[in-house]
Amino acid sequence: MLNRYIGDKAFYRQVFAIALPIILQNAITNFVSLIDNVMVGQLSTAQISGVTIVNNNLLFIFMLCLFGAAAGAGIFTTQFHGRKDHVGIRHTFRYKLLVSLLLTAVGIGLFLLAGDFLIGLYLQGEGDPALAADTLRYGRAYLRIMLIGLPAFALSNVYASTLRECSQPVVPMLASAAATVTNLVLNYILIFGKLGVPALGVNGAALATVISRFVELAVVAIWTHRHSQTHPFIRGAYRSVYIPGRLFRAITVKGMPLLLNEGVWSFGMAFLNQCYSYCGLAVVPAMSISTTIYNLSGVVFRSMGNTVGILIGQMLGAGRPREEIRDSYRKMTAVSVVSGVLFGALSACLSGLFPRLYNTSQEVRQLAAQFILISSVMMPLQAYIFPVYFTMRAGGKTLSTFLFDSGAVWVMSIPLAFVLSRFTGLSIVVIYTLCTATDAVKCVIGARMIGKDDWMQTLTEK
Repeated sequence: MLNRYIGDKAFYRQVFAIALPIILQNAITNFVSLIDNVMVGQLSTAQISGVTIVNNNLLFIFMLCLFGAAAGAGIFTTQFHGRKDHVGIRHTFRYKLLVSLLLTAVGIGLFLLAGDFLIGLYLQGEGDPALAADTLRYGRAYLRIMLIGLPAFALSNVYASTLRECSQPVVPMLASAAATVTNLVLNYILIFGKLGVPALGVNGAALATVISRFVELAVVAIWTHRHSQTHPFIRGAYRSVYIPGRLFRAITVKGMPLLLNEGVWSFGMAFLNQCYSYCGLAVVPAMSISTTIYNLSGVVFRSMGNTVGILIGQMLGAGRPREEIRDSYRKMTAVSVVSGVLFGALSACLSGLFPRLYNTSQEVRQLAAQFILISSVMMPLQAYIFPVYFTMRAGGKTLSTFLFDSGAVWVMSIPLAFVLSRFTGLSIVVIYTLCTATDAVKCVIGARMIGKDDWMQTLTEK
């Protein structure tokens, strides 16, 4: 029984050669995000709330749409890499590039035209009107500056995702490390006004993030072009926008559900947060504190999800036996779930301590502690869901992936949150617990979908 879920040393060397750089990259990013969040948290509740609304809701939707656009082509990239087809990888790189730039233009236009309205949706709960007005003002200023860095973020994602899919996760990790160190140093200088620079508050936080985006792009792009011998796909990538019509249609058909999924799912999460915010203005900063520690605690299982998708895709492209692929999935999922249990326990232990780092009210701290404890208990469920999602995606079951991911949010979580927040007297803690518990149903559905084995598809056969 243990042999079904525990691999040998050779297996774990293969897995962690991909997983460790991704884990380190995500750990660095989320640790610096935690420090950034604490820095902004020293300013005021209004500034925390303004930054939270923009980052965790508006830009969150945009960024996941970019990830979804790249993921559709990424399914093909991993399989092309599995059979060493560099021309095919070049075409998927171009596809990512074109779609990402289009989405960036649309996103910037939408945020410029409707930014105030979108921020205002999260300021409908009971509370001080002056606090709501200040939150809108800080959120607007933060968003306008952040828009400058969106093109750099989009391009960085195109390069980094392609390198990871080609078994080169170290360079994106180093680029992310350079960006996060830049962001951390500049945040300290610009937010609080050090080294003779005026204190810019949330504007400084936004400016530091924008500069770090361009640093990340410079590192990953320069490295890729200087190593065209080991990564031939980049040669001539910008000479034309040609993509074979058959491949373009195949990526679009398989990738569109992923783009829609990321957009619909992230919009669903933003809508879910709006339902939570209806229970009071204190919910927004409390949710920000909780989300920050959750993101750091979940680094391993989220990274394992990405690793599962990359390795399963490469195995499918290389034509490996089904039983071998199934066995690898089980063992990688076991690693993910164990990490969810361990880091969930650690997060629970910190639930009462972490909120004290913030300069906010006692009500916000208490709510944040309760949110952290609830998410910690549910973390093992999420640790199982991530590998299921990425495995089905790697095999091209993108419509099933869409129904599994977005369908669960819109069919279960959102109706439950909407009704409970508006038509009952239940506390936000009870509502949040019931909504996050729907992940248990999602786990059962995911297990049944994986058990059918129809996700094992090779998409790049000539």
